Amino acid sequence: MKRVKMFLGIAALIPLALTELTPVASAATTAPPCATMTVNAPPGAEIESVQAQRHEGGTVSFPATPLGPAREITNVPAYCAVTVTLTHPGAGDHVKVAVTLPETGWSGRLQAAGGSAYTAGDFGAPLVQAVKDGYAGVTTDAGVPLTYLDTSWALNPDKTLNKPLVTNFATRSVHESAVIGKDVARQYFHRAVSYSYWNGCSTGGRQGYSEAQNYPHDFDGILANAPAVNWSQFAVATLWPQTVMNNDHHFLANCVLDAFKQAAIKACDPRDGVVNGIVDRPDECSYDPRSLVGAKILCDGKEITVSVADADVMRKIWNGPTDEYGRKLWDGLPKGADPTWLAGTKADDNGNLSAPGFAVAVGWVQTFLKKQPGFDTSTLTYGQFRDLFRQSVREFDGVIGTSNPDLSAFRWSGGKLLSFVGTSDQLIPPGGTLAYRQQVERRMGPVNDFYRLFLAPGVEYCAGGAGPQPVNPLGALVDWVEHGKAPATLAAATATTTRNLCPYPRFSRYDGQGDPAVASSYYCR
Repeated sequence: MKRVKMFLGIAALIPLALTELTPVASAATTAPPCATMTVNAPPGAEIESVQAQRHEGGTVSFPATPLGPAREITNVPAYCAVTVTLTHPGAGDHVKVAVTLPETGWSGRLQAAGGSAYTAGDFGAPLVQAVKDGYAGVTTDAGVPLTYLDTSWALNPDKTLNKPLVTNFATRSVHESAVIGKDVARQYFHRAVSYSYWNGCSTGGRQGYSEAQNYPHDFDGILANAPAVNWSQFAVATLWPQTVMNNDHHFLANCVLDAFKQAAIKACDPRDGVVNGIVDRPDECSYDPRSLVGAKILCDGKEITVSVADADVMRKIWNGPTDEYGRKLWDGLPKGADPTWLAGTKADDNGNLSAPGFAVAVGWVQTFLKKQPGFDTSTLTYGQFRDLFRQSVREFDGVIGTSNPDLSAFRWSGGKLLSFVGTSDQLIPPGGTLAYRQQVERRMGPVNDFYRLFLAPGVEYCAGGAGPQPVNPLGALVDWVEHGKAPATLAAATATTTRNLCPYPRFSRYDGQGDPAVASSYYCR
């Protein structure tokens, strides 16, 4: 359906539910039968099979995953789950697309769920939550395993890249799932989808930006949080802490890493006028880790004195990777974020420390760059790290980089893009998203008419952390798309505080007078 006639003026890891929104059209009074149907293949693909299964709904439980907690969703209406398997001639792939369709209460909307790490989609809680919230849900596995960190699928037996699967994972499968989801919903409900939305974080965020860049007509609204854009840089840059410690032959115990984090928070927290354990602007935090040299901290019952070497390693980790001339290649870990995720160490039986490295970055280097699944990334020199960084950009920026700043087609289509990034994101440093946004503005000028980015102080990767968590950003996106209400701020809260997040380039600032636990005491500047 063309968006032009709709003008009225998204584990993530943890998808955020849409509640209390007026349906676009009344739901059917009689549930259609849950049965197989003839699904139209997207161009360049062939349908292998279509299966349908009815689910009673009620309370639906999901076990914990390596990247998320267990979930239980209550009061789910009965729904039909349609699984479509497709292939691309000559590719030898088998891609599954799952579509969930509520028997009652359909709002006319479609919601697509994104993936995490090296998993392209989520076949669990997001699809059931979508049904509960009145959406038809859709996701895809891109023909690769749903195991998050497995990259073996990307190599053929002769250790060359499996280009069809890489293409699926990078761009093609999300687009095809949007096409199939709309087709299945149309056949089941006997009318076209009124509005389509993307909801994803991390890899799901990258996928959302990819859709805006490459398939601007797929979704009316894209919620893409903590997006792993500039993937070809990010996927190598997050190996920097391991490279630093291995090359400097100095490993920081996790308690020492935490001591530096806490010291940075203590030093920079007051800059925003409120002492609340949050560094609102890590980019403006000038804390020098050498200030902690000589401090004594307790680690596993033993007293450790922070050394100059400790401070030097922490400084390099915060600064991020540089080239041979000292020029910045990419942003480092933000001050105030938990460094143990990217820089964490482990001890052997003799107490000797080593840095295993961020698993996503290790898998990228081993499989996509070195094409040696057993390659030991701890052996990389600074020079080899820089060579791999440049190789990654050279070979993969056009494949999976998701760095094209030209969003003009998405703007012209009437689409809306909404994102938030946590200033304490410990896995995807927010500097990459900010740099991309700046590139878009340099290319297109002011873009807040269709693209709004919100910084969430103290929020970690996708969710969590000490900062107020964004409240129902998908609902804000729906209001923007369907009612023309562009979000001037994005509501956020903890159990005891509220705060309104500000659209970039503006930042939330305490007024110096009101209750610092109440959103009205902050303004955007």
